[in-house]
Amino acid sequence: MKIALVKILLRFCLTSASLMFINTSDAQNQTSKYWGKVYYDSQYNNGPQTIPGKLQCEYYDFGGEGIAFHDLDSINSGSGRLNKPDGTYLNDFRINEPVDISYTKFRDPPIDNSDYNLSEPQKDQLYVGWTKAGEWTKYTVMVEQTGHYQIGLMFTSNKNGVIRLAVNDKFATGPITIPSTFTAADTVPWRQWHHWNYLDNIAKIHLEKGIQTITIHTVEIGDMNYDFLNFKQVD
Repeated sequence: MKIALVKILLRFCLTSASLMFINTSDAQNQTSKYWGKVYYDSQYNNGPQTIPGKLQCEYYDFGGEGIAFHDLDSINSGSGRLNKPDGTYLNDFRINEPVDISYTKFRDPPIDNSDYNLSEPQKDQLYVGWTKAGEWTKYTVMVEQTGHYQIGLMFTSNKNGVIRLAVNDKFATGPITIPSTFTAADTVPWRQWHHWNYLDNIAKIHLEKGIQTITIHTVEIGDMNYDFLNFKQVD
């Protein structure tokens, strides 16, 4: 009788241990699916960007190609190329990564401060540019409240590009057409990539409270610059 009872107790303990192992493994698998890390540097060390609020596009996660971003070439067309390396924060920003980054320049003759802007950008504001279809950048964020969020975008768009947003690697929107900011009246060809606009409501999505990832996918055409996404809670 005692031997049978011991066998039953032993079987129960082994089963419980197995279940604990399975549950622990599942939890570890959930947290280990994404290996990216929140961006930080000498000037930005605020941790995950928070929602509601602005998601600055240049602060995509650490992690590298295929994890925190996908870029179609290995060259940063902005930092270190257009913006020659000189030891300054803006010219050298993420210079060794292929995601193309530049910053708004207020100069004479005008660049990003021209009369052809539909919305005025901030001076010396970093942004992701030279975008191509198939590219994406991912951001770890802290959502402060569960709810529905209206999304705005500060951008330039040379040819009616299309983007799509994902939450935790699942698409949360359909394709979103970003209207062209091309202006025939501007006779400086390269400045067509510097006509800024802000749209307050490109999409609405539901977000759960807590740590999430947001991914910006360039779906079609590209030739857009992304300054920031703005998340405003609507319920």
